[in-house]
Amino acid sequence: MARIPDAFIDELLARTDIVEVVGARVPLKRQGKEYSACCPFHDERSPSFTVSPTKQFYHCFGCGAHGTALSFLMNYDRLEFLDAVEELARRNGMEVPRDTQQRNENNDTRDLFGALEAAARFFQRQLETSDKAKAYLDGRGVDAGTRTQFMIGYAPDGFSALKDALGTDERRMKLLDRAGLFSKNDRGHVYDKFRDRVMFPIHDRRGRVIAFGGRVLQKDDGPKYLNSPETALFHKGRELYGLWQVRQANQKVARLIVVEGYMDVVSLFQYGVKEAVATLGTATTPEHAELLFRNAPDVYFCFDGDAAGQRAAWRALESVLPRMKDGRQAFFLFLPDGEDPDTIVRQEGAAGFDARLQQATPLSQFFFDELSKEINLSTLDGKARLAERARPLLAQIPDGAFGDLMRQRLTEITGVGAARAPAGTASQGGTTSRRPASGGANKPSLVRSIILRLLHKPSLALAIESSHGFSGLRQPGIDLLLELMVIVQARPDITTGALLEHFAEREELNALQKLAMQDIPGDEDSWRTELLDAAVQLEKQTLQQRLDELQAKQRSMGLDEADKYELRALLQARIGRH
Repeated sequence: MARIPDAFIDELLARTDIVEVVGARVPLKRQGKEYSACCPFHDERSPSFTVSPTKQFYHCFGCGAHGTALSFLMNYDRLEFLDAVEELARRNGMEVPRDTQQRNENNDTRDLFGALEAAARFFQRQLETSDKAKAYLDGRGVDAGTRTQFMIGYAPDGFSALKDALGTDERRMKLLDRAGLFSKNDRGHVYDKFRDRVMFPIHDRRGRVIAFGGRVLQKDDGPKYLNSPETALFHKGRELYGLWQVRQANQKVARLIVVEGYMDVVSLFQYGVKEAVATLGTATTPEHAELLFRNAPDVYFCFDGDAAGQRAAWRALESVLPRMKDGRQAFFLFLPDGEDPDTIVRQEGAAGFDARLQQATPLSQFFFDELSKEINLSTLDGKARLAERARPLLAQIPDGAFGDLMRQRLTEITGVGAARAPAGTASQGGTTSRRPASGGANKPSLVRSIILRLLHKPSLALAIESSHGFSGLRQPGIDLLLELMVIVQARPDITTGALLEHFAEREELNALQKLAMQDIPGDEDSWRTELLDAAVQLEKQTLQQRLDELQAKQRSMGLDEADKYELRALLQARIGRH
């Protein structure tokens, strides 16, 4: 689908009152110019969640959650971006712009969803008439309610049951093929991909069927599980089986438990553990990690205790480590040999399984235990080796208390200070990455000072001449400042929240959000004066930068007539500015 124009998003946010959107879901209490509440994204006793009607965005000082009305709907209602846009557009009587290509793609996508839904219903009907499939589920203790909840079905034996039932014409055949429901042999003959298997439909985050997993009834009948291939709707590295059911079963998802199989999810649900999801025959990916933490603050990875389980756990750790913002937690539960969540919950019930979760290994402990394997920490060489292994991984953790504590723990174990990411990296948002050439150690840079005031009152950018004389200044944050000014000059009435939305998928967002939440003294008039003074100083620095370049060139290789003319003009301009 083509990208929705930025101008439409800006207009949508300008028409949306974030206080109304948030207040319809969270009880807000007015405090001065803003509203506060206990954060809906983490547990707390005293309110640290703030909604600003003037800036049109929210921020939690406890867990760091922040954003606009769009991101609130995405995080609270767990909507995808396009769904959140459509929800706000409906509230405001706006129509999301769609060109002809988009409309054609939407119709085609709807037909593909329809074909998958029809296949799911077909498999459900087949289950009702298959004694052996029902006997298998009865033997696994899957009751009728759970079968309905997960839309469990059965793909009959034979090569054309689905094709004969649903492939009524050439167009329908093509849809079913694109949905991943057919296979083709060397002679080009098309046949049903799933045969004589219990079928588990895989749903997307809106509850639509996008793929299937099929399990054999007998151990020796081919691979134990067979998943749909990658399609236009299904990418296994981005989906989690059971997530739709988790969201339907829980008003607020406090934790997610990642298991390996469809039956593990189904059994846990039936026994009352309604927070289980499964990766789809693949290792935990970064996309999985982001999806998990978008839905719950605590994530438990449940694996076998053997070497393969340890490797899978480490891959999961590598995926979640860069996403361990403050307020998030990850744990690892390793099961005894020969056991899986399905067998454990049947033997011990929900209380027994929950007791095991309470004893799960925290990410921090698993991290250092794994890296310390086969290392003699009683020697200096061993401690140095651990520090060498840990540092690049710790550098991936986002700024915050968790990262600081992990580095502190490394120092406790090894006696070696773990270096933080060097100044000037993306985590600084480009605005404070190097200390300004003039001023004390704690004095903010001129660039940061201007950005701070623009974030509090974007229209102040209109006070700076569009032909500003500092665009060529080589200083951290200049490009970001210029981009902010261009956005505001194109949309003079833009709010803080809408301005930040332009950086929603970019690394600068975190730093900009922090600046937007800072209190600065004075009022709009004093901010304008301070901003213009800072702009003048930047122009002086730009002039001096060019003077230094020409004088260096004069010393090294001499100047041509054009250079000499420019140098005289710059020297005269400098005199005029002092």
